[in-house]
Amino acid sequence: MSRRVLVLNGPNLGRLGSREPDVYGATSYAGLVESCRTLGEELGFDVEVRETNDEGELVRWLHEAADGKIPVVINPGAFTHYSYAMRDAAAQRTAPLIEVHISNPYAREEFRHTSVIAAVATGTVAGFGLGSYRLALRALAEEVSA
Repeated sequence: MSRRVLVLNGPNLGRLGSREPDVYGATSYAGLVESCRTLGEELGFDVEVRETNDEGELVRWLHEAADGKIPVVINPGAFTHYSYAMRDAAAQRTAPLIEVHISNPYAREEFRHTSVIAAVATGTVAGFGLGSYRLALRALAEEVSA
């Protein structure tokens, strides 16, 4: 039986492949979904990938994960830097939660250097392109098997 995992994506991530390919790469959002599901199966996970531009929806998904003890990989997008509602929802986690970023926030604009999510996450993976998601899923496999 596979363990359910949510891969949650915040604003603008549905535009992967067309949005700033020099920063975010050429792989489409559909490619990200397929990559996460495929690796998830290899790791014994039933991965559900979701994307929204709505802060409230991300908060509801984090509540769902907390209530169901579901591990989470989350790329909060721009909400990373200022969404205290999302931070408070992530703090309620009952299973590992790994924050991911495609780019390295510290190599970008100064406002991106602060994450309100990091302090309540199990860990953060950033700067490895879409590989950040693969690294996060592998780390999650380690966490849930420990």
